[in-house]
Parts: sequence; structure tokens; C-alpha cells
Amino acid sequence: MLGKKPGKRRAAPLAVRQKPPADQGNAQRVTLDRLLSKLGIASRSRAQAWIKAGRVRINQRLVRRPETWVAWPGDVVTLDEHPLQEGTPRFILFHKPKGLVTTHADEKGRRTIFDVLPPEFTRLHAVGRLDQATSGLLLLTSDTAISSFLTDPKQRVPRRYLVTVRGEVTDETAQAAIDGHDDQGERLHCAMLEIQKRSGRESHMSVTLTEGKNREIRRLFKALGHEVTRLRRIQYGPFALGALQPGAWRELPIADAKALIDQGLP
Repeated sequence: MLGKKPGKRRAAPLAVRQKPPADQGNAQRVTLDRLLSKLGIASRSRAQAWIKAGRVRINQRLVRRPETWVAWPGDVVTLDEHPLQEGTPRFILFHKPKGLVTTHADEKGRRTIFDVLPPEFTRLHAVGRLDQATSGLLLLTSDTAISSFLTDPKQRVPRRYLVTVRGEVTDETAQAAIDGHDDQGERLHCAMLEIQKRSGRESHMSVTLTEGKNREIRRLFKALGHEVTRLRRIQYGPFALGALQPGAWRELPIADAKALIDQGLP
């Protein structure tokens, strides 16, 4: 097995307040877009778009500025006239089938992961993404602290994939994948690589990444002369796909998810 040494682990809009609101009991001070993200209702960018579109009110007053401060809990915040509520954070392990995109909605009309997941999961967000042609383990949660940690490049959280490519991957090519390749201003590389089987027709490998660059494995091996024909993620940090079948999911109590992360990353 090849690898590098691990790194260190329409009413007028409200004016923007220049300072956070005064304390309201145990309320936390947070910007409006951050609140929607924190509650797992939408990504930060999507929340900003909703606010600017006039879909959000604070204490019955229309707000169009995402950076408006909110006291939470305390202020009454509504989205499309439905009050926001603090819910118990959730954590889901999902075996994403090939052919689905990892988003809540797709401008091209493609099927998304939320077309096959239960309706109550629409308030969850994916921890990173898998492209349409990639299958395997996808984590979903409403806990933004967990998702931020797991996707932070500085944490070097390992993601393990089973990869099939056309042609025979030589030891020299495998080492080149470890050493890395510059593509579109990014340094692409594998943290670890193990060749499981190879022939002139195709090669099978276990590949570990520690950063979430877009389509990193496909781009890297294409640059090295090998087309990826199959890609499946089987592990993300301490969470493994196991026997979970395509399209199936299981929920892990949020306390258990945090405990696994606290125990240390593999």
C-alpha cells in the first residue's frame, strides 16, 4: 500500500443592525442566513436567496438582508409564514445509488437524492457531495458543526473509495497518483492507494482522499491516462457503508455520531 505520511490532525426591509441584539435569556446571537443553515433548513447560500426573495420574516416583519441579527431562541422567525423550530439534530448514513445528484433541486431536472429519501429528510444537508455517476456512502445531517468539521480540509478526514479504471495501473502510475498532479490550479493526489487487482483491461484499487476537491479521483486518473469506470465511496471518517444496500439508509443517534468522531479518525 502506498501513502503519504498523515498530516496534522414587500414591506420595507429592516435595517441591518450594527451590533448583535441584547441577550434574551439563553438566546444565541446569530445572523439570519446562519440560523437557517444551523437548523438544517437550507445551505447558507440557499438561505440568502430565500431571504432576499422576501420569504422570511422576523417577529412578523419582512426581512431581506441575510446578515440581519436574530436572537435564537427568542425572536419568532417564519419561512413562507411557517415558524421555524429548533429540532433534535439528525445524522443519516445513506447508500447513494448511481444516477442521482446530491442536491435538493436540480436545474436540469435530474433526479436528486431527496427524490428517494423520506420527505422529512429535506431539512438535512449532505456532508460533501458525490457526483451523479458515483455511488456509495453519503452522510446527511442537520448539525452544521459536524458537517463543518468533516468537510474542513484542515482536519484531513479520510474518505475511502473503491475505484475501477481502464487499463493497467503500474506501480509508477500509482506513485504518481500519490505524489499528485496539478489541474486547473488545484493539486490533486491520493493520500493512500492500494492496487487490489490489475490487468491490461482494467485495474481495481482502494483509494483514500483527505480533501474534498470536486471530482478529484476522476480528474486525477484521467490526467494519468486512465478513465474511471466505477467509483464507490465505502467510508467517510469513522463512518462505513457496511452492508447498506443502494437506496437504503440508517439513522445514527447524534450522540453516537459525535462519540465516533471524538474517538479519533482512522
